[in-house]
Amino acid sequence: MDKKLPYGNILTPQGLGLAVRAYRRAQGMTQADLAGLCGVGTRFISDLENGKPTIALGKALQVMQCLGMELALKPRGWPGAGNSL
Repeated sequence: MDKKLPYGNILTPQGLGLAVRAYRRAQGMTQADLAGLCGVGTRFISDLENGKPTIALGKALQVMQCLGMELALKPRGWPGAGNSL
Protein backbone atom coordinates (compact mmCIF):
# COMPACT_ATOMS: atom_id res chain seq x y z
CA MET A 1 0.00 0.00 0.00
CA ASP A 2 0.94 3.62 -0.43
CA LYS A 3 3.13 5.02 2.34
CA LYS A 4 1.01 8.19 2.34
CA LEU A 5 -1.93 6.42 3.97
CA PRO A 6 -3.02 8.07 7.22
CA TYR A 7 -1.87 6.52 10.48
CA GLY A 8 -2.23 7.75 14.03
CA ASN A 9 -4.88 8.86 16.44
CA ILE A 10 -8.39 9.35 15.13
CA LEU A 11 -10.22 11.89 17.23
CA THR A 12 -13.32 12.64 15.14
CA PRO A 13 -15.78 10.90 12.83
CA GLN A 14 -14.28 13.00 10.03
CA GLY A 15 -10.82 11.62 10.80
CA LEU A 16 -12.13 8.07 10.58
CA GLY A 17 -13.87 8.88 7.31
CA LEU A 18 -10.71 10.34 5.79
CA ALA A 19 -8.74 7.24 6.77
CA VAL A 20 -11.35 4.85 5.34
CA ARG A 21 -11.50 6.84 2.09
CA ALA A 22 -7.69 6.82 1.76
CA TYR A 23 -7.49 3.04 2.32
CA ARG A 24 -10.32 2.39 -0.16
CA ARG A 25 -8.73 4.54 -2.84
CA ALA A 26 -5.30 3.00 -2.24
CA GLN A 27 -6.86 -0.37 -3.05
CA GLY A 28 -8.40 0.99 -6.25
CA MET A 29 -11.98 0.43 -5.16
CA THR A 30 -15.07 2.52 -5.72
CA GLN A 31 -17.56 3.06 -2.92
CA ALA A 32 -19.83 0.55 -4.68
CA ASP A 33 -17.01 -2.03 -4.82
CA LEU A 34 -16.34 -1.64 -1.10
CA ALA A 35 -20.02 -1.75 -0.19
CA GLY A 36 -20.47 -5.00 -2.11
CA LEU A 37 -17.37 -6.57 -0.58
CA CYS A 38 -18.42 -5.63 2.97
CA GLY A 39 -22.14 -6.33 2.69
CA VAL A 40 -23.26 -2.76 3.37
CA GLY A 41 -24.92 -0.13 1.20
CA THR A 42 -23.11 2.52 -0.80
CA ARG A 43 -24.97 5.16 1.24
CA PHE A 44 -23.33 3.77 4.39
CA ILE A 45 -19.86 3.99 2.80
CA SER A 46 -20.56 7.57 1.74
CA ASP A 47 -21.79 8.51 5.21
CA LEU A 48 -18.78 6.86 6.84
CA GLU A 49 -16.28 8.57 4.55
CA ASN A 50 -18.00 11.93 5.07
CA GLY A 51 -17.69 11.67 8.84
CA LYS A 52 -21.36 11.26 9.75
CA PRO A 53 -21.27 11.07 13.56
CA THR A 54 -24.24 8.70 13.94
CA ILE A 55 -23.05 5.76 11.81
CA ALA A 56 -23.37 2.24 13.21
CA LEU A 57 -20.15 1.23 14.93
CA GLY A 58 -20.52 -2.45 14.04
CA LYS A 59 -20.85 -1.68 10.35
CA ALA A 60 -17.92 0.76 10.49
CA LEU A 61 -15.74 -1.95 12.06
CA GLN A 62 -16.92 -4.40 9.39
CA VAL A 63 -15.84 -1.99 6.63
CA MET A 64 -12.51 -1.34 8.32
CA GLN A 65 -11.86 -5.08 8.57
CA CYS A 66 -12.64 -5.50 4.86
CA LEU A 67 -10.05 -2.82 4.11
CA GLY A 68 -7.39 -4.42 6.31
CA MET A 69 -7.68 -1.75 9.01
CA GLU A 70 -8.09 -2.27 12.74
CA LEU A 71 -9.15 -0.13 15.66
CA ALA A 72 -7.04 -0.12 18.84
CA LEU A 73 -7.77 1.53 22.18
CA LYS A 74 -5.12 3.05 24.41
CA PRO A 75 -5.04 5.56 27.23
CA ARG A 76 -4.86 9.17 26.10
CA GLY A 77 -1.28 10.43 26.11
CA TRP A 78 0.15 6.91 25.82
CA PRO A 79 3.85 7.10 24.85
CA GLY A 80 3.22 5.21 21.59
CA ALA A 81 0.74 7.82 20.35
CA GLY A 82 1.07 8.83 16.69
CA ASN A 83 -0.16 11.84 14.75
CA SER A 84 -3.75 12.94 15.14
CA LEU A 85 -6.22 12.84 12.25
